[in-house]
Amino acid sequence: MEQNFDEIRPYTDAEIPAAAQRVADSPYLPAIVNYLFPGREVGEFQQIFRNLHSIHDFQDIVMYPAIRSIIEKTSSGFSTSGFESLHDNRKRMFISNHRDILLDAAILQTLLVDHGLDTSEITFGSNLMNGELVVDIGKMNKMFRIMRGGHIRDFYQNSMHVSSYMRYAIVGKQQSVWIAQRNGRTKDGDDRTDMAVLKMFALSSDKDFVDNLSELNITPMVVSYEYEPCDFMKTQEIFISRYQKYEKEPGEDLNSILHGIKQFKGHIHFAIAPAITVEDLNFCDRFERNKKFQHLAGIIDKRVYLNYKLWPTNYIAYELLNQTYKYKDQYTQEEMDHFVEYMEQGLSSLVGDPSELREIFLGIYANPVVNYEQLFV
Repeated sequence: MEQNFDEIRPYTDAEIPAAAQRVADSPYLPAIVNYLFPGREVGEFQQIFRNLHSIHDFQDIVMYPAIRSIIEKTSSGFSTSGFESLHDNRKRMFISNHRDILLDAAILQTLLVDHGLDTSEITFGSNLMNGELVVDIGKMNKMFRIMRGGHIRDFYQNSMHVSSYMRYAIVGKQQSVWIAQRNGRTKDGDDRTDMAVLKMFALSSDKDFVDNLSELNITPMVVSYEYEPCDFMKTQEIFISRYQKYEKEPGEDLNSILHGIKQFKGHIHFAIAPAITVEDLNFCDRFERNKKFQHLAGIIDKRVYLNYKLWPTNYIAYELLNQTYKYKDQYTQEEMDHFVEYMEQGLSSLVGDPSELREIFLGIYANPVVNYEQLFV
């Protein structure tokens, strides 16, 4: 039976002109233009939006230069690995570690374009789809909605619907999909694939475990920032969460998006890890149901840890946290001094026990080193 995905899907080309007109008329457009393209006239961009007629137009004329502008303003440049494996033209489920609300998926799109590949569709939490401007820009950029929160009785139905849409996108529409490996960003630097995400993938097919998941061509993607987006905000949230339930302030998600865009990120590396093969799935299929997904999550995690680019900041944090000199060849004294100054300045603005805040902050940067080490234990 054909399903209706209108409430979650991205816009079609036919819906782009009306959405672009709404963006052109938005009172928030001038602030966006002034940040991303200083010195250029808002009227120029209003005219650009009024002349958009397709998703490709929007991504090529607006999003690509916008993300490039963010990278140029806030990073020391980026490197890539593994993208040559995507030239088999197979569509895939990119399952990614998740460090920044917007940029993880957005930068991937620019890299796909740079490699002559079609952009992917992108999952977008319903908690972030607030306000007409955000919804329009998101859906024009091939984003589709995943429900967050709500009643537990609706959870299975929502998961089934999203799973069906993702399979339809990959198999039916021939569009790759980007999704985070867990619900929300990794706050503590410890990237772990949530089995619930993998189980959601499987909901939309009655095929056996191997045929079901091989159809999606699951491909781990790994993003590594030298300076973690929103690192001090994440430190504060983790500290508060240790003592009470953390309640987000109104507009906090939007603030995190803006902070992640503006914050200096140092070097950035994007890696495409080897896709999950039929052989991988056959290995997992030897176990009972929960264990199948547990082993699959473990394979994905190992590929994330092997392909995570460890920066001097990661090694320095590990050394400071463990009071060792194990990785002293991986950084200079100048880099150590700069990181310590950066840490102390940022932590001074947070509320809580200074030593505990310091331990949390260092853990965010040190955990990728810990996870890499565990691969060889």
